[in-house]
Amino acid sequence: MRPRTAPDYLAGYPPDLAAQVRKLIDDDRLGDLLLKKYPQTHAVRSDRALYDYVQELKDEFLRNAGQLSKVAYDSKLHVIQHALGTHTRVSRVQGGKLKAKCEIRVAAVFRDMPPEFLRMIVVHELAHIREREHDKAFYQLCRHMEPDYHQLEFDLRAYLCHLDATGRPLWRAAADRPTP
Repeated sequence: MRPRTAPDYLAGYPPDLAAQVRKLIDDDRLGDLLLKKYPQTHAVRSDRALYDYVQELKDEFLRNAGQLSKVAYDSKLHVIQHALGTHTRVSRVQGGKLKAKCEIRVAAVFRDMPPEFLRMIVVHELAHIREREHDKAFYQLCRHMEPDYHQLEFDLRAYLCHLDATGRPLWRAAADRPTP
C-alpha cells in the first residue's frame, strides 16, 4: 500500500501566490493573519443546528430545490476522500413513484472554524444541488449566495495548508476557550 500524499490545496492558484502562502507558513505568520481576519468560531455545533443552518440558506437562495434528507458533520470525510464536503443525490423507485434523497455532509474540521468558512463550504455544497460540475454557472451561483466566495475559498485553502504544515488548529470551540 502506497503512503498517501497530502493534497496541495493551492494547486489551482498561480505559483507565486502559493509561494507567498508557503513563505507565511515558514515564517509562522499565516496563523496570526488568519486569526486577525477571522477572530472567532461559529455556534453551529450539532448536526441538527447544521441542518437548520443549511436549510435556512437553501430556503433563501434555492427555494425550488428539492428537500434535504440529511445534513451532518462527517469526521471521516477529510481524511478518506480529501474532500471538505459532499453532496449526494440518490433516486429510487417506491411503487409507481420516483423518490429522490439529497444529503450534504460537511467535514468535521468545520465545527471549529469561523462562520465565513462554514458558510463558504455550505454554499459550495448547496450550489451542487443545481449545478453538478464546477463550471462557470456553478461559481456564479456560489457568488450569488456568497459574494466573497472566491476570497473565502482561498483563505480556507491557505488555512488548510497551515494546518497540514503545522498540525496546529487556529480556532477552538467557544466552550473550550479560556475566559478572559
